[in-house]
Amino acid sequence: QVQLVESGGGLVQPGGSLRLSCAASGSIFRTNSMGWYRQAPGKQRELVATISAEDTTNYTDSVKGRFTISRDNAKNTVSLQMNSLKPEDTGVYYCKAQIMGARFSWKDYWGQGTQVTVSS
Repeated sequence: QVQLVESGGGLVQPGGSLRLSCAASGSIFRTNSMGWYRQAPGKQRELVATISAEDTTNYTDSVKGRFTISRDNAKNTVSLQMNSLKPEDTGVYYCKAQIMGARFSWKDYWGQGTQVTVSS
């Protein structure tokens, strides 16, 4: 069984910073793409940033230059450094990872989500 656990959310003022972390645990043989998604109240879940196994990154336009995604393959973790936060960044942030588990098949796993609130 594979689990993703996020941490690092919270309340921050506009212009502030937060760092989200996500750790994958369980029977993991390989990890491919990892990423962060968010869902604001009343809106659909959207992609924030992804990082491939080769460290190729992709960002949604609204966070380019402010957010940085990184990963540690040895620890099966992915992080999201968020700077210059804006109220529109508020939402529940979810970690996602494509993992080959004990049955040697690829599957997408999601974390439980962590709340990020940007407000003065």
